[in-house]
Amino acid sequence: MNQENKLTIGLAQISPVWLNREKTEEKIIDKIVEAGDKNCDLVVFGEALLPGYPFWVAMTDGAQFNSKIQKEIHAHYIKNAVQIESGDLDNICEAAKDNQIAVYLGMIERPANRGGHSLYCSLVYINKNGEIQSVHRKLQPTYEERLTWSPGDGNGLQVHKLEGFTVGGLNCWENWMPLPRATLYGLGENLHIAVWPGAKRNTEDITKFIAKESRSFVVSVSGLMSKSDFPQDSPHYKKIMENCPEILTDGGSCISGPGGEWIIEPVVHKEGLFVAELDLNRVLEERQNFDPSGHYSRPDVTKLVVNRERQSVLELD
Repeated sequence: MNQENKLTIGLAQISPVWLNREKTEEKIIDKIVEAGDKNCDLVVFGEALLPGYPFWVAMTDGAQFNSKIQKEIHAHYIKNAVQIESGDLDNICEAAKDNQIAVYLGMIERPANRGGHSLYCSLVYINKNGEIQSVHRKLQPTYEERLTWSPGDGNGLQVHKLEGFTVGGLNCWENWMPLPRATLYGLGENLHIAVWPGAKRNTEDITKFIAKESRSFVVSVSGLMSKSDFPQDSPHYKKIMENCPEILTDGGSCISGPGGEWIIEPVVHKEGLFVAELDLNRVLEERQNFDPSGHYSRPDVTKLVVNRERQSVLELD
């Protein structure tokens, strides 16, 4: 295969500076530069990394209605969330451009086109020119996440060409949703990105499963979080600490090849950038016997309809 059919990818497994957008951004840019120095074509960061996952909800009686504690922490979360329209990703986009590297980044978005005050768990793709190509808002927040995140839409169910590959991505338990996966397969995806807040128990089975189902490379990237990672100036820090375990997320970042083989086995309890080279020829080999949207599909019997309209409460003339 020609070199253009190979891709070097970096898995950035790091912890946030929790609920501090500016300081977490600095860590992200450092890893983009490191990935560029290692000649990566793509670097991937975990779910909700910028500015952090809402760990407090499960530890502070998050479902209590009209709680002053929940309101104050949530307000802090909003202030540190990302509003793309206001330029909050400009520095990260510039770093991608300067290092000629594409980026998948999990972030908490407060989009202006939904009023600017509700939060979405979003996965943004930035190309090597530093241009934002898609923003996928998580379709269905999971369990306690629904107390702080809003449900997204299908606009971000998109794929992107990168060094001969076609790459797409989903957030966390979206990866268990058959129809969003099928959407990306139908768009030609052969490199699937799955981002997680962090847990080997999540990544060790589904990473291989999606690889075997799609006959694609599957990259799972997780974050890390321990009790000591919570800044002491966090709102209601003492309350959060009362029921906080020592380890909240242990990582589990990994890569499976299109036959379900490990390329990088799940990495736990370790912060760093983990690099691998992927060869597109492996996809072509495995599609010989199974191709879920091609010769092993029956569109005359079953067909998927996808609404990719960006949802908004306004239609302005």
